[in-house]
Amino acid sequence: MKISVIVPVYNEANNIKPLLTEIIAALHAAEAFEIIFVDDGSTDESPVTLEQAMLTTSTLRVITHKHSCGQSTAIHTGVKAANYPFIATLDGDGQNDPADIPRLYKLLVENQTSMPNLGMIAGWRNDRHDSAWRLFSSKIANTVRAFLLGDHTPDTGCGLKVFYRAVFLELPYFNHMHRFLPALVIRAGGQVLSVPVNHRARISGKSKYGTLNRLGAGIIDLLGVIWLQQRTKRTEVKELERR
Repeated sequence: MKISVIVPVYNEANNIKPLLTEIIAALHAAEAFEIIFVDDGSTDESPVTLEQAMLTTSTLRVITHKHSCGQSTAIHTGVKAANYPFIATLDGDGQNDPADIPRLYKLLVENQTSMPNLGMIAGWRNDRHDSAWRLFSSKIANTVRAFLLGDHTPDTGCGLKVFYRAVFLELPYFNHMHRFLPALVIRAGGQVLSVPVNHRARISGKSKYGTLNRLGAGIIDLLGVIWLQQRTKRTEVKELERR
C-alpha cells in the first residue's frame, strides 16, 4: 500500500496531535505513506502545532493556505500535492477513525475484478455520534441528494474516503465539491462503494458548519451538480495502432 492521507484543518489545534498519532499507528504496515495536513488559514494555534509536529514526524507534510478557502479547496490542494496513487481523506476534527483506512484501501483494491470501474470507497457513518438535530438535518439532506442525483450513497458527507488520485484529479473542481464526490465519480463513469465506518464524538473544538450555511450553499451546489450530470457526454475511446 502506497497512500497519501489528506487532512484539511481549520482551527483544530487540540485535535491535530492525537489524530496524527492515530494515523501513523493505522498505517504502520503500509509499504509507503505520507500524511498531508492542509491548514486552511487557521487563526488558532494549529499552525504552531503543525510546525512542531513536523520536527518529530518524518512522514508529515504541512501545506498552508494564507486565507481560509474551505474544505473542498483544502482537499484539492492536498491531493494535487500528494505523491502516491491512493488517497485517503479524513476530517480534521477527529470524528473519523484512521483505523478504518487499511480496510477501505483493501476493499478498493480487491474489488477491482468484480467492479473494474470502482474509483472510490466512501465511508458510511451508520452509527453517528452527533446531536439529534445534526443527525436529522443530515438524514434529510442525504435523502434529497440521493434522490435527485441517483448516487446511491447513504452518507456522502462522511469525510473518510479512499480513492485513486488520478480519478479525483479528473473531476470538476468547485467550492463544496467534497459533499458530492460520489456523484462526481459516478458522473465520470466510475463506481462508488459505501461501507460502514467508525464514528466518534468530537472531543475538542467546534463544528465549522451550521444548518443554515450548509442549506444555502447545498441547494445551489446541488443544482450545479444536476446540471453537470445532464451535460455529461461519455463514449468509448480507442486509439488505432500503427501498421
